[in-house]
Amino acid sequence: MTASSTSKAPLRLLAVHAHPDDESSKGAATMAMYAAAGVEVMVATCTDGSRGDIQNPAVEGEPHPKRDMAGARRLEMDRAAKILGIRQRWLGFVDSGLPEGDPLPPLPAGSFATLPLHHAAAPLVRLVRSFKPHVILSYDENGGYPHPDHIMAHKVAVEAFDAAGDAGRYPEAGEPWEPGKLYYDRAFSPERFRALHFALEEAGLQSPYAERLAAWLESDAEGHTPPPAAHATTTQVDCGDFFEVRDDALRAHRTQVDPLGFFFAVSADMQRRTWPWEDYSLIKSRVSSELPETDLFAGLR
Repeated sequence: MTASSTSKAPLRLLAVHAHPDDESSKGAATMAMYAAAGVEVMVATCTDGSRGDIQNPAVEGEPHPKRDMAGARRLEMDRAAKILGIRQRWLGFVDSGLPEGDPLPPLPAGSFATLPLHHAAAPLVRLVRSFKPHVILSYDENGGYPHPDHIMAHKVAVEAFDAAGDAGRYPEAGEPWEPGKLYYDRAFSPERFRALHFALEEAGLQSPYAERLAAWLESDAEGHTPPPAAHATTTQVDCGDFFEVRDDALRAHRTQVDPLGFFFAVSADMQRRTWPWEDYSLIKSRVSSELPETDLFAGLR
């Protein structure tokens, strides 16, 4: 894709994410690539990230995130958006946190994942109708991983995709707009991790993915292996040239991302040689396109 292909009528992409930093760990290279080519790219961040724990040892002693985690993460999100070349909007909800314990404690009252769907989805419907995206990206039913806010982000994205074009729904949220396609992100697909794992082993390097792959492949008591993913990959976007941009955006989220950690275990060059794509599942489409795809805007150009 070239910038000229979108110069007459810019295409628009909206990615719905639960917390600040999720946009940089899931689909960031895709967004940076499209933005550089002239597509208007927007990230909708559902929550303020206020209940996130500090994941980077280098930040442990810093006073700002301890005093005001939401404020620190707002600054990090601003930096990441500038690195990716995208626009970003806060939907205004409070982080639900990740409950721990047995039994699990209730989620904090009024947090994002506790809200009625109509309440939680209304700001996103309003954003869809004002931004007018042709494509929406979100998580699968499990939220990509089962964090309550990720699961709710999935629900509001599907609700907005279905409702934004219907004048009878959310009538207070602006003039209707019908997005063309809805995708689920597959950033943590076993196929990708398996390919990177074997590439590292072949190069004589230690793989950080062995334990994760073993858990995925572990059979149950009757010898059955886990079922395949609910949604197979339909679309692979070749965006390897933007892996360094993605990594820089991730590092901008200093409270949440250890620059010596898991996300940076494989060099960008090795990733380009092994798996230069970001993977998606096409879930709903109001246009015709032929699978498999290499472009989220297939059928819309």
